[in-house]
Formats: sequence, structure tokens, C-alpha cells
Amino acid sequence: MSILNENYILYNGVSIPKIGFGTWQIPNEVAVEAVADALKVGYRHIDTALAYINEDGVGKAIRESGLKREEVFITSKLPAQIKGYDKAMESFDLTVKNLGIEVLDLYLIHAPWPWTDKGGDYTAQNIQSWKAFEKLYKDGRVRAIGVSNFNPKDIQAILDNCEIVPMANQIAFHVGRTQKEYVDFCNKHNILVEGYSPLATGRALSDKFLNKMANFYGVSVAQLLIRFALQRGILPLPKTTTYLRMVENTQVDHFSISESDMEKLDSIKSEYR
Repeated sequence: MSILNENYILYNGVSIPKIGFGTWQIPNEVAVEAVADALKVGYRHIDTALAYINEDGVGKAIRESGLKREEVFITSKLPAQIKGYDKAMESFDLTVKNLGIEVLDLYLIHAPWPWTDKGGDYTAQNIQSWKAFEKLYKDGRVRAIGVSNFNPKDIQAILDNCEIVPMANQIAFHVGRTQKEYVDFCNKHNILVEGYSPLATGRALSDKFLNKMANFYGVSVAQLLIRFALQRGILPLPKTTTYLRMVENTQVDHFSISESDMEKLDSIKSEYR
């Protein structure tokens, strides 16, 4: 069975495809064709965000694909700088309008702080945003809710003040940046970890060590890194606008990385060696 037909199960029972198609930095007009291509390849999980300014294009591609709405899992995000109950509700309304849908599959708080104040303390505001997320979930407007770029302390603040535990945390995850503390904390609380930039935004692809290991398995470095994420229980979100690479990034179910090689990949400390 193709990896594209395999799912993780969120703790509330919702199925989420094991590989998602990332759309960060894909302009709106390009997103229409890129997402259409991804759906043709077989991706059934599309990840976007209001901040990407491409929800319109993503929604258009999905609507014109001929696929039923329930066949495509769509994730979007509350912009990092938008905090609070009312603003979260307004932002969600804009997102579903942009996408042209009624129910979103997964909604995430994009970051615990605005990107212009990275590391700032917005705990109180995040708690209020989360209460809006809980309301959206209870009302059936979103099937699952979660966070992104939240460290254990940020998540614990939500846990201490919530009715519903986040179902996912989307973080940077790739060889050289496996964020073990984050992953262990999320696993402890049954929060699925999604990994964006699994290819280190392409920087890892020319690494000599990774190329040597990939050659040993008869795969590309991209396939090696995506497989690495999957074997660590992470949901990778590779991004590309090239059709052949979209295909390549899904062909990862015909090999398995040995545990000794997994440990070697885990031991890489730099951003991408």
C-alpha cells in the first residue's frame, strides 16, 4: 500500500494522511497549479495558512480537482500575530471563506508569539485564542485543533487552562534539528507532531554524508529524510512546485532505514550537517 493511503489517527479518532503537501512560500497564483499537481500525484493532505496568502489558490485547486471534499484533509493556521478570542474567530471565518469550505479539518495557532516578537510571553492571549478553538471544535466547524511552533512550556500553559488537549503540534523537524524535547513532550500527551521543512528547506540535499547513506539505500536524500521523519512517528510536510519531486517525495514505502542508521541520523547536531 502506498504511503499516500496510510494515516495517523489523532487522539479524537480523526484520520490524517501520513504525508502532507506543504505550501509555505508558494504564491497564490502558483498554488493553484502546485496543489492541483499534488492532488494528481495522490496527496490528500494539504497544509496552508492565512499568513501564506495562498488559501484562495489552495481552495480553488481542491474545488476544481473533482475530488469530494471529505477526500482531502485541509490544514490552516491562525496568524502568529493574531491573538485573543474574538480575533481568532474572525480570522477563522476569513480562512474558511478563502478556502471556500464550511468545515476545516485541522486549525493551528501558527506560533505562540508574533514573528516580530519571537520568544515574547503571550500566554494569556494564547489561552483566549485556544478557547475560541475549543468553541469552533465543539460547534463542528473544525474537526481537529492544535498548535504550531509551541515548546513544552507553551503547550503546558494550554494544558493547564483547557478543556480540549491540542491534537497536533507542527514544528520544524529534520536531520540536525529533531527537537527531541518537543517530540517527547508531545508523545507523552498524545499530541501528533507534524514536521515542516523535513528537507531542511533543501539545504540538506547536497550533504555528502546524507548522499552516501541515500546511495546505500538506493534512494534520494529527500526520500531518506522523509522516511527518517516517518520512522520517528512524525508527519512530514515536504514542499515543492516540481511535479517529479512531488512524486519522488511520496515514494518512501519501499525501504526502511536500519536502527543503527537512524541513530546516526539522530546524532547529527548541526542544522543539516
